[in-house]
Amino acid sequence: MNVINNKTGWIEVICGSMFSGKTEELIRRIHRAEFARQKIQVFKPKLDDRYEKDQIVSHSKMKTPSIIVESAKDIHEKVKYDTEIVAIDEVQFFDEEIVEICIKLADSGKRVIVAGLDQDFSGKPFGSMPILLAIAEYITKLNAICVKCGNPASRTQRLTHDKSTVVVGTSKIYEARCRNCHEVLE
Repeated sequence: MNVINNKTGWIEVICGSMFSGKTEELIRRIHRAEFARQKIQVFKPKLDDRYEKDQIVSHSKMKTPSIIVESAKDIHEKVKYDTEIVAIDEVQFFDEEIVEICIKLADSGKRVIVAGLDQDFSGKPFGSMPILLAIAEYITKLNAICVKCGNPASRTQRLTHDKSTVVVGTSKIYEARCRNCHEVLE
């Protein structure tokens, strides 16, 4: 019998609409790893300045310390050799290099957990998320509750008429909607 002693890494993706609990789930996994005394580094994009500068924070105010980075390349440069888990929140805001960074980290034996929107406000795949979903070993898709009808919500409704793909905001700008209640703004 052959015993393989080398570490195996992998990629986990947590996705869904806004208000579905993506960051809460990421923080839950981080806290479980902390109880197991694993070495973790948490990253978030500088662009996400909604709550706390140096922490990832859920809409329900759960939080954990994080390292702010400008780009995916910064993550790769800041990951320490002995880090076992790399957690990345709001992954959809990073450039396409995030895919290669996640692959390199997993190939080096690290558990990579990313969380982010799988669809933009118009219901289209968001950023590099479709590729991350394709290469991930584990996927968790979360739904919110539609504010209009109460059904499972898989979409994010923008409440303003700004057509930019990226507009950082919370419940004043966005709400969760189901497929039937989601409206694409013209």
